[in-house]
Amino acid sequence: MHQELSEQEILRRESLQQIRDLGIDPYPAAQYVVTATADEITRNFDAEKQNYQSVRIAGRIMSRRIMGSVSFFELQDHTGRIQVYIKRDDVCPEGDPTLYNTVFKKLLDIGDIVGVEGFAFVTQTGQTSVHCQKLTLISKSLKPLPIVKEKDGQLFDEVTDPELRYRQRYVDLIINPQVREVFIQRTKIMNTMRAFFSEHGYLEVETPILQPLAGGAAARPFITHHNALDMPLYLRIANELYLKRLIVGGYDGVYEFAKDFRNEGMDRTHNPEFTVMEIYIAYKDYLWMMEFTEQMLERIAMALHGTTEMMIGEHKVSFKAPFRRITMTDAIREKTGYDITGQTEDQLREACKKLGVDVDKTMGKGKLVDAIFGQFCEDELIQPTFVMDYPIEMSPLCKRHRSNPELTERFELFVNGKELCNAYSELNDPIDQLDRFEEQLKLSQKGDDEAMCIDMDFVRALEYGMPSCSGMGIGIDRLTMFMTNQPSIQDVLFFPQLKPEK
Repeated sequence: MHQELSEQEILRRESLQQIRDLGIDPYPAAQYVVTATADEITRNFDAEKQNYQSVRIAGRIMSRRIMGSVSFFELQDHTGRIQVYIKRDDVCPEGDPTLYNTVFKKLLDIGDIVGVEGFAFVTQTGQTSVHCQKLTLISKSLKPLPIVKEKDGQLFDEVTDPELRYRQRYVDLIINPQVREVFIQRTKIMNTMRAFFSEHGYLEVETPILQPLAGGAAARPFITHHNALDMPLYLRIANELYLKRLIVGGYDGVYEFAKDFRNEGMDRTHNPEFTVMEIYIAYKDYLWMMEFTEQMLERIAMALHGTTEMMIGEHKVSFKAPFRRITMTDAIREKTGYDITGQTEDQLREACKKLGVDVDKTMGKGKLVDAIFGQFCEDELIQPTFVMDYPIEMSPLCKRHRSNPELTERFELFVNGKELCNAYSELNDPIDQLDRFEEQLKLSQKGDDEAMCIDMDFVRALEYGMPSCSGMGIGIDRLTMFMTNQPSIQDVLFFPQLKPEK
């Protein structure tokens, strides 16, 4: 398929050919050894100490000023930008001005990747720069970059179009350095979590992405087909049931950073492919897990910001432990005046009607309660809040509450009006678990396409005996949104799912 080329792209291809005609390889295979970065030189160069007198840096040309036999250009590497000073007589020591006059002045472009060998110095205007003594072309750029200009701290022609930024993330990362910082912070979040879990002696594991049953959550799966086994397989919607099998097998604590997939709607907080961390600890309950979770989030906030307070959207949020705790029943009563305790499905449906909550006939008790909570309570939970003790119909994998069998020992943590994590005292009674699965089957037969299927192998695992256990799952994408104050999940995913390109 031939693409239509712009005038700029045609000119760049002509420059590419001229460079080759001069015997210069525009895409050399040999490694280019880098000895310093832009940020390192800018921060540490001392004119009195005369350090960095022999450096090799590499990066992309982001701007140029050509003034006869001398020029300046801005080089950008992964740490930032630094000015490079280039003088014709320095890069053409044998008197042949071809490299400078032809290659640098005419054939190199903004966006080209080059290596610079030289020494650091300070210009008359006080700017730390690198005096280039040898220039190496590393990669010729054939497409022009969108040019973002800065003057007096203000950006002009800034690229903000989401279609361009998300679809061509590589361009976004080149021209918007603050975007790269978000993803550095994302990695720091995950590394902080790993260090926290490791301190407690818990083991990082991997479980299957392709599963014969879509279990562990209430969601619609993606379905594929395994040709060799001639059977359908599902991209996992959760890794819960496999991790709990490992607790049955004798591990004290296991966790996994998992890619999960749900064949559902997309919006600014949902992507069909997302990252979740799930952790399961033997001999613990959901009360212990609440304390563990708030300690973890406090640690992450301090690692990223040096404080537990940060802005999320227009709200100042504190991750200082302990967090507020409230039961789901009390949260609904607080916001609606309605008490869901002991209510039948018909009574809940009537309550939804009176409260103006949209419901349909496929929804059982659990989804009716969830609908009320979602409409009246979620948006109000700005500061980190543990909502506890969910009705049993909402939690088919969760242990019954120790003092009220109509409820479960479950919490969800809400921040800035959104669920961040979900945790249980895990159900380890195999008979009760099978009964709950069968209740889910009835919901499925009613038309609930998110109801869980019966996983008999998981029931069999529980029959061998699983110790008391607490599990928690937290969405890494949403956590990154909160910790870096990004408004959309697309801003914390390198390559979010998009409609086909036109």
